[in-house]
Amino acid sequence: QVQLVESGGGLVQAGGSLRLSCLASARTFSRYAMGWFRQPPGKEREFVAVISWSGGSTSYADSVKGRFTTSRDNAKNMVYLQMDSLKPEDTAVYYCAARISNSVSSYYTSIGQYNYWGQGTQVTVSS
Repeated sequence: QVQLVESGGGLVQAGGSLRLSCLASARTFSRYAMGWFRQPPGKEREFVAVISWSGGSTSYADSVKGRFTTSRDNAKNMVYLQMDSLKPEDTAVYYCAARISNSVSSYYTSIGQYNYWGQGTQVTVSS
């Protein structure tokens, strides 16, 4: 069983930055691909970013590409989402998710591919 705890959400003005963190309880954290998803108010949960267990491969949704960066520190069981140039449409509950990875470079972008989810952290961007 893997427990994930997100932190770092809050209220920020458009154009500002936030860094989300996700702490994982997994003993073999370095074998997990880690994803970030978000659920805007009244909408479906959607993919934001993912990082392979080695950290060598990443992928981003088109809507955040060039503004968001995900990274990880396997020694600390942490994954991060640096969010810059935030827009009001980035307002959502952000979730980190984990799944065992098949290879060092594998990553996954679909909700159904993940086994473990955090409780979410609210990000609100004001205009």
